[in-house]
Amino acid sequence: MMSGRENVVRVSEEGEATRRQQQLYYAATPPSSHSSTCKGCCCCLFLLFSFLGLLVLAALLLIVLVVKPRNPHLDLSQVGFQYMAIRPNPNDPATASLYLIIRLVLSVVNPNRVRIRYGESRLSLVFRGVTLGRASVPAFFQRAHSVTEVVATVAVDGVNLSEADAADFTRDALLNDRVELRVLGHVAAKIRLFNLDSPPLQVSVNCVIVISPRKQSLTYKQCGLEGLNLSKIKKLTTMDRCMRRRQCNV
Repeated sequence: MMSGRENVVRVSEEGEATRRQQQLYYAATPPSSHSSTCKGCCCCLFLLFSFLGLLVLAALLLIVLVVKPRNPHLDLSQVGFQYMAIRPNPNDPATASLYLIIRLVLSVVNPNRVRIRYGESRLSLVFRGVTLGRASVPAFFQRAHSVTEVVATVAVDGVNLSEADAADFTRDALLNDRVELRVLGHVAAKIRLFNLDSPPLQVSVNCVIVISPRKQSLTYKQCGLEGLNLSKIKKLTTMDRCMRRRQCNV
């Protein structure tokens, strides 16, 4: 038989073991609770971002279905020939330097029922495949169903032309009084509705122009046609000029 002291020691040991088990249980419980809390937060964030994405998608669908956006139309309404000079290049006799200032006025038509935001863009002035210069068009907003005029100036400062191109440019400008140029460019445009931007709209400028340096005016313009035949333009303008003088040989 056990004595009373042994019973007390045994009970004390059993109590100590029970307390250790409880401490181990409570010590192991918080990490599991923390992990479940993190999983819950991640699920909430995922659901929140999914809901926001659905809202943005619904807004874009609303723009497409209700507004029915159409591409704005750009047209080259005015061209001003302000200055022109061709000077021999002292470093390379086979080339010449061209100095030219041309003022372009673009008419932008917005056919939509909402306003459009245009980003900053550039227009290139090309003569027979040679880029003479570029004009910067600033960013602007356009109201619904409106026409906006945008002014851009192309300053050609000493662009080197080959001897053949310089001779052609001089002959066209001084003798024929007609210079054929091409204006190319892309404009970044987005429809603005409820502080949301639509996908980019395809807006481009592709114009062939014929300028009279003596009159400093535009004599011919054709916009929006890819691969326009310049020889056809020359034939049409020559035919028009000779018909006015009644000197055409048929």
